[in-house]
This record gives sequence, C-alpha cells and structure tokens, in this order.
Amino acid sequence: MQILWEIEEGFVRDLIERMAEPKPAYNTVSTIVRILEKKEFVGHKSYGKSHQYFPLISKETYTQSYYKSFMNDYFGNSFQRMVSFFAKHENLTVAEIDQLMSLVKEEIKPKEK
Repeated sequence: MQILWEIEEGFVRDLIERMAEPKPAYNTVSTIVRILEKKEFVGHKSYGKSHQYFPLISKETYTQSYYKSFMNDYFGNSFQRMVSFFAKHENLTVAEIDQLMSLVKEEIKPKEK
C-alpha cells in the first residue's frame, strides 16, 4: 500500500521495482495486491491480461482504521492502556511523556471549538 500511495497507480512490476532487495517474486506481489483488492483497499484498470492497480482508500483512512482495530484488539479499546503499555515498554522519560501530552492537547483544542 505504501508504494501505491506514493506512485498513485502502477502495475505489479512497478511495485516490485520500488521494493528493497531482496525483491519478492512477481507472483508473491501479485497475490498480495489481489488480497488487498478483495478487501477493497485497491482497485484496478484492465489492459488485456495486465492490470494497473490504484489505491481505493487514502493513507489517512487506512491508518485510522488500522489503529482503531489495533487499539481494540490489543488494548480493549482503551487509549490509556495503550499509552501506558508503550510508555513502559519503550522506557519513555517523563520529558518524552510531557511532550506527547502537549501534542495530544494541541490536537484536541481544534475539536473542542
């Protein structure tokens, strides 16, 4: 998905070109793209036997969906538990936690108006 968001549309070979070494097999990438298409994350235009793929959802929409699912599945839909987990396991300092709180407060301000 990262590559498709970057290039906006492309064939499987275009995706493989932009991947890091060791590059996966053509069939592997093709299978993953078809799975993403079944999940309605990706669409395609047909050109004979070739397909040009493009994202159907924005990176922001995907990210929101992913994090909602992640928070629900691993932290019982509790933002507090998630932050606590990362604070403990990433050994965040008090200064780093304060900085995160400042960022959260800035994000909340526009929503309160």
